[in-house]
Amino acid sequence: MKRLLAYLFLASAVLCSCSDGDHFITDKSYLKTMRNTLSERLDGREGNLKGFFGVNYDNKTIQVNNGYINDSKLTDPEIEAIEFLYAYMPLADFTDYPTDYFLQNVRASFKAREEMPWGMSVPEIIFRHFVLPIRVNNENLDTSRTVFYEELKPRVENLSMKEAILEVNHWCHEKVTYQPSDARTSSPLASVKTSLGRCGEESTFTVAALRSVGIPARQVYTPRWAHTDDNHAWVEAWADGEWYFLGACEPEAVLNLGWFNAPASRGLLMHTKVFGHYEGPEEVMLEGPNYTEINLIDNYGSTARADVKVVYEDGSGVDNAKVYFMIYNYAEFYPAVTKYTDSKGNTFLTAGKGDMLAWAVKDGKFGYGKISFGKDDVVMIAISDKHSFDPQEIDIVPPPENADLPFVSDEMRAENNRRTQYEDSLRRAYMDTFKNAEEAAAFVKEKGLEKGSERFITGSMGNHETIMGFLSAHPDKRATDLLGTLSQKDLRDITMENLLDSYDNTSSILGPRVANEFLTPYKSYFLETLSDEQKKNLSNPDNLIAWTRDNIKVLDEPTAWMIPMSPKGVFENRAAFASSRDVFFVSIARTLGINARIDPVTGKVQYVKPGSTASSWTDVDFEASVQTSAPQGTLVLDYNPTPLISDPQYYSHFSISKIIDGSTSLLSFDEGQVDMGGGVGWKDIFRQGAKMDVGTYIIAMGNRLSDGSVPVTAQLFTIEEGKTTHVDLTIRESTAGVSVLGEFNSESTFRPSDNKGNLEKENATILSKTGRGFFVLGVLEVGKEPTNHTLRDIAAAKAAFEKWGRPIILLCQDETALSRLIKEIDEGRYGELPSTVMLGIDTDGAIASQIKDNMKLSNDNLPLFIIGDTFNKIYFLSQGYTIGIGDQMQGTIVKL
Repeated sequence: MKRLLAYLFLASAVLCSCSDGDHFITDKSYLKTMRNTLSERLDGREGNLKGFFGVNYDNKTIQVNNGYINDSKLTDPEIEAIEFLYAYMPLADFTDYPTDYFLQNVRASFKAREEMPWGMSVPEIIFRHFVLPIRVNNENLDTSRTVFYEELKPRVENLSMKEAILEVNHWCHEKVTYQPSDARTSSPLASVKTSLGRCGEESTFTVAALRSVGIPARQVYTPRWAHTDDNHAWVEAWADGEWYFLGACEPEAVLNLGWFNAPASRGLLMHTKVFGHYEGPEEVMLEGPNYTEINLIDNYGSTARADVKVVYEDGSGVDNAKVYFMIYNYAEFYPAVTKYTDSKGNTFLTAGKGDMLAWAVKDGKFGYGKISFGKDDVVMIAISDKHSFDPQEIDIVPPPENADLPFVSDEMRAENNRRTQYEDSLRRAYMDTFKNAEEAAAFVKEKGLEKGSERFITGSMGNHETIMGFLSAHPDKRATDLLGTLSQKDLRDITMENLLDSYDNTSSILGPRVANEFLTPYKSYFLETLSDEQKKNLSNPDNLIAWTRDNIKVLDEPTAWMIPMSPKGVFENRAAFASSRDVFFVSIARTLGINARIDPVTGKVQYVKPGSTASSWTDVDFEASVQTSAPQGTLVLDYNPTPLISDPQYYSHFSISKIIDGSTSLLSFDEGQVDMGGGVGWKDIFRQGAKMDVGTYIIAMGNRLSDGSVPVTAQLFTIEEGKTTHVDLTIRESTAGVSVLGEFNSESTFRPSDNKGNLEKENATILSKTGRGFFVLGVLEVGKEPTNHTLRDIAAAKAAFEKWGRPIILLCQDETALSRLIKEIDEGRYGELPSTVMLGIDTDGAIASQIKDNMKLSNDNLPLFIIGDTFNKIYFLSQGYTIGIGDQMQGTIVKL
């Protein structure tokens, strides 16, 4: 739909358009600043944005398709709210959604404020930043605000605000449960449709639900945990003057309670991105042009401030140096927060009392050093272009646990468990309407589709009608090949329009997905919009590169909120950030029959020259007149396998980042990349040598210990053209033997099962089921994210556990939980568990209680795992949220 609309922005008139008593924004200074920001956005520096702004001030209407919406006139508060959204929305929202969409959401927000009993008690600043905005994360926007309101209003309108928050989360749990997936965030309605979401999607969905009924909410994000390799997102909601936290789609009996209380107390950073210029009381970590990133770590654990001074080699302070505060996670020093120094080279951060790395850069010069929050008051970092290439040992220690748990009575917990089980049954009943393997196989046979096509139907889950409708209309190889290019998440939310856009345009490269952008029907748009002469001209890759360089302005605002723009939005706006420009180039190239991609390892734009083999990729340099691939050398990592780590894994034991203009850029050697040998291990990729672009790199190497600490070794190295660089893969292992941590009575009893749901009539002792020797014993909380992660980790270590050969007893809390676990195992939810696993029930919680009492644990967090023996000794203990527990247990097992 064309949205190159007539622009009528009468700034001076608008500033006087509201009476003093009829404002959405009553702070005149803020109103003026906001309108100046909007005016600056519309001055052409961000592209043709005037054409996308649909407010007509003359008659107070929304202009669309060169006409006007036949709707009531805009009120002055509505105009101010729309202006606020446009002043600060990400560029992609400006170009990819019509103004009427934002008007409808503004009206829905105002309706909730007027109709919900707490609506008018929410302060203006809180409503403006935590209710009105539609966007939460990088999800595509949808109509969830109006849909959710109609369902939630009768459920919460007679409750207090805090009660309503709890009730909304119960509703969210009815709709969505946890399952990990790729980094693209599904929209709230897409999550409901498929009933699944990773934590970022669950929290996006829950924030959307809370805001729909006028409850202020924000997504809280720990970009990386300090004690384990993962991240997490949850929700904070405002009620009666205070912020409270909750686990998204994980309802508890009270607020400020979730499975993550203990891990959060060990966190280094928790933050949220607030829409717009926010003037609240929280510590500001970074203020971009359209958001304010605030630090929330003080809400969760013990914190300390550390100051960083960045200097040149002569000791003078570095003005406006960029400082990355990095958390060691997934074997990478991950840049979790970016700050800038003042004129004297100073900046600071408040964080949990653990270790981070500070990496400073200015004009290509860089330097780095460890910060221990709570120990270091000031850390000096000197930046230079001369560096040591010797290995450096950096021992990383996470903050200690110091969880604060609110009181929950046994009766409250029992009632909450009853409700969540019922909600599970409601969600399960809906998910049972999805097509199972037998139904999918029957459909494939009926349509004469090739074997294996069943996976598209079962994988589409709540979107099966779209996928089956597409295959019914097109039961051929082109259709299945198209579906084969899609991710699991794409199958769950792709539309028929997008499928037909690729299927029908037979001259185009088939796959629609480029990166993590939201799919749109760009091929039909380009083929209809471009003239025949343009199509012919741009079908030459060199001409397309030159056209893109000359016509698409690349915006340089590193602190902007960068949501992927649609290819159409980039084309019409003629300006984009580099990441969206790259997606645009690949999209239009594929439309015109040029095979192009974004390299999954380096992120470079590449294409195949006409006449070249399909795997002969040429790098795109938009500034060069002649396209050639970057010169390369070879990296070999030398490593001596040990009993504990025979094949070090990328992201678990090491990672490599290229240093570009002084900043690090992680190389993404993800599992299944054909070009790199199909794996992520040292043996698969780096033992024989991997081709890499010429340049300077840093490798981080480490093995996380069971207490969460990591002995890291970091080393700079260079790759030279045509030469082989050897780097020792140094993974420091603990040399300490296995200690006895405590005692556990192996005569303790549990209720065994046959792993198929049939329980034995009587309880049995651990000893009777394991025989003499070692065993793994775990008590689970089925359906909770920490347990889900643990089961996947155990499945990933299946071969090692089976080689060990000792029993693994996994206990549920009751028969309902056991039945659910068995069903989810059968569905393959966790991968394939070791054949040595035994399932059962911890009768009356006796085993968990014994471990807690014997080991003097401070809380009841699950899952709870020990490695013990039948002489009543405990050699390994893990409680709560831990990633990589399979590897950690193997670290103990090889020493037993």
